[in-house]
Amino acid sequence: MADTAYNVLFLCTANSARSILAEAILRRAGAGRFNAYSAGSHPCGEVNPNALALLRELGHPVDALRSKGWDEFTQPDRPALDFIFTVCDNAAQESCPVWPGHPASAHWGIPDPAVVEGSAAEKRRAFAEAYRLLETRIDAFLSLPIVALDHASLKKRLNAIGKL
Repeated sequence: MADTAYNVLFLCTANSARSILAEAILRRAGAGRFNAYSAGSHPCGEVNPNALALLRELGHPVDALRSKGWDEFTQPDRPALDFIFTVCDNAAQESCPVWPGHPASAHWGIPDPAVVEGSAAEKRRAFAEAYRLLETRIDAFLSLPIVALDHASLKKRLNAIGKL
């Protein structure tokens, strides 16, 4: 597993904001070492415009980002997943599909910026804070000596990252 890129799936309910942000962050920060994906249990069908605006502002490519269901990742032609992270509380409580290969997983829940009401500036701050939290956790994840950790130690470290 160390010689190839790890496949990481970020899950949320709507797959419109948090999981999309996480996918974009890991695509850039983990390029070459990680393949990043995102999906939702009940995708809303479109990426939140505030998420797209922030990602564009921060220089992330956004053309490939789309809201999609997690069923896409249970198909035989999809890459085997190595890690799955839920980034919202609803997705963490739902019954997930049985993932082939039993990827390592953890819950990295953060507040949903898409539900913030108020001015455009307040909404932008909420998305920026969600991005900051996800970036902090992804940076910690990228620093793990994955190949040197046994499954139990890796699980413990992944759960600890969710509390950052």
